[in-house]
Amino acid sequence: VQLQASGGGLVQPGGSLRLSCAASGLTLDDYAIGWFRQAPGKERVGVSCISSYDGSTYYVYSMKGRFTISRDNAKNTVYLQMNSLKPEDTAVYYCAALYGSRCSAQRYEYDYWGQGTLVTVSS
Repeated sequence: VQLQASGGGLVQPGGSLRLSCAASGLTLDDYAIGWFRQAPGKERVGVSCISSYDGSTYYVYSMKGRFTISRDNAKNTVYLQMNSLKPEDTAVYYCAALYGSRCSAQRYEYDYWGQGTLVTVSS
């Protein structure tokens, strides 16, 4: 099983990035997929999640309206569209898979993790 996170990079404040999480070795529609991030010197925290059952989406409050999570089961890929980026969004972003339909904010519940992709928001 492998989750490959990609799409990070350097972007100016107010800019946009789209992260991708490509899965192999598992059927993505059997899993809820979460995005987490870890800023330097801080704990890894949840950002967003999309369930497998009905595609329900969840966001940390500060990301609502700026981030959009989506999934393409045919491509076995989940996306995180990030708009209006702020310097405080700078972090390594990780995707993770949780078997079953429901999302969770608890990182210990996730079964598989990607390697992370670095997002840097700076002028």
